[in-house]
Amino acid sequence: MLTVRTLFRSIHDSDEAYRLFCSIAAQDENQGGWENERIAALVKDQELAPKIARHGADERKHGRIFAQLLRRRGLEPVPVPPDTDYCMLLERQGIGLLHERLRSDRPLDDRDVITYLVHSRVTEQRAAEEMRLLARVLGDHPEIGRAVRLISADEANHLAYCQEELLRFADQGHSRAIRALLRQTARVEIRTHRDVGLAVMRRMGDILGWPRPQRAALAAGLHLLYLYEAAHGWRRMVRLRLPAKRNAMGVRPVPVG
Repeated sequence: MLTVRTLFRSIHDSDEAYRLFCSIAAQDENQGGWENERIAALVKDQELAPKIARHGADERKHGRIFAQLLRRRGLEPVPVPPDTDYCMLLERQGIGLLHERLRSDRPLDDRDVITYLVHSRVTEQRAAEEMRLLARVLGDHPEIGRAVRLISADEANHLAYCQEELLRFADQGHSRAIRALLRQTARVEIRTHRDVGLAVMRRMGDILGWPRPQRAALAAGLHLLYLYEAAHGWRRMVRLRLPAKRNAMGVRPVPVG
């Protein structure tokens, strides 16, 4: 019977599938690390900048973790197929701050910062949910369980601080703009998540030799998830509420070096 646990175990047990999985994850995390580092350098708010820097440091740490998981198996990363590059696909659709903007030295204004926080709030919702799922099914795994639990905790912190900061901007008079941008970002994200998921599953199916019925079942599941999210599930990505853990990114120093 195909379950989430057996699916991820089968990927873990195949060197080629595991290489692809960790390579995709590492690239996403490293790109997020670079983006947050640039944003932290361009933000004028001296209270917010260290939180964004902490976020970037966490993403870089996650990238190193996935690279280490590969090295422990004696594996090298593989090039990430363009249709599985979640971060770049979102950027090409105008979601978040463009890399061209981040490469400039012009400080970010409030609209730029809100765009960043909205992008992070939506994508960190996805990341927190997926890592919570992985922690539930693989958290006790002797090889990768600790890494999964650590990353899951970090993603929960990222989601908390994004919501808290967006609520602060909403209180300053940006509520209408935030709501509109959240809805737009969520619509694009759920479509991109479906497309990337289908692309990854196609490649995993080729690597693992999945029979046609299994491929069809997985594809149908991704399409059903998209339909649910397009009709109703997107609302969880745009909801803003004070997190139970306040100041989630403001208590730890950013590591040097």
